[in-house]
Amino acid sequence: MRETWTGVGTALITPFTKSGELDEAGVRRLARRQIDAGVHFLVPCGTTGETPTLSDAEKRRVVELVVEEAAGRVPVMAGAGGYDTKEVVHAAREMARAGADGLLSVTPYYNKPTPEGLFQHFSAVADATPLPIVLYNVPGRTGCNMDASTVARLATIPHIVGVKEASGNIQQMAEILRAVPPDFRVLSGDDAITIPLMAIGGRGIISVASNEIPAEMAQMVEAAERGDYRAAREMHQRLLPLLLVNFVESNPGPVKFAMAAMGLCEEVYRLPMVPPRQASKEKVLAVLSEVGITAGMMPR
Repeated sequence: MRETWTGVGTALITPFTKSGELDEAGVRRLARRQIDAGVHFLVPCGTTGETPTLSDAEKRRVVELVVEEAAGRVPVMAGAGGYDTKEVVHAAREMARAGADGLLSVTPYYNKPTPEGLFQHFSAVADATPLPIVLYNVPGRTGCNMDASTVARLATIPHIVGVKEASGNIQQMAEILRAVPPDFRVLSGDDAITIPLMAIGGRGIISVASNEIPAEMAQMVEAAERGDYRAAREMHQRLLPLLLVNFVESNPGPVKFAMAAMGLCEEVYRLPMVPPRQASKEKVLAVLSEVGITAGMMPR
């Protein structure tokens, strides 16, 4: 059996209706599409899900819908992070009540805690819930980098089980892998670095691109898992333009536009997120065509 929180976990977008409300049927449909395509776990209410603009009630509802749709077929890792430890503790408990199997918790942003502050913050969150926790390091968004020694220290807490590493720094990832126990999951937070990280011991990816191409991302990672790096490299090279163009503007603008072009959701965002510029949209459409995805090909 697959070890939990390995392989491909999709950082799900949150679909909205044309009027800007949560599209509950859309949440279910997108989750079902992921499961049917073979992804290994689902990650609702992360950055890709526009979580800062969701109310507490909406976050809980999104997780409830994804858990119901998963029905035990794949585990659900719900986002529960922020810059106020007390509020993150509350969010972790709410996600547990919504049925999540695990939590993804980003480093506090804006207030830039020290390594000791990070340790105390995540220790408090771990004390508040029995759910397994995967840390999330994304300094480009948070202004706070969690170094290898801090991750190693947190890895001594029994139900802190992994880290989503989105620093883009392969050397730091290598240092983390050397410092943590063998069963601690180090997951890529950048689609384009998935295969390089797996080659040095990473266990997979929490992916943006798998919103668009879940089957292909699962196949690429499974090839790396079984040591077939030739096949993994070939898929990586073919898919790389899409893995990169999803970040031509701030995530999730490009991926949500792409999915709307594919007929999978409405292109509706909540401020301060806005649609990508026309030049960026044209780049996304060109790349979709390059990798074999035709706009409007997917039934609604």
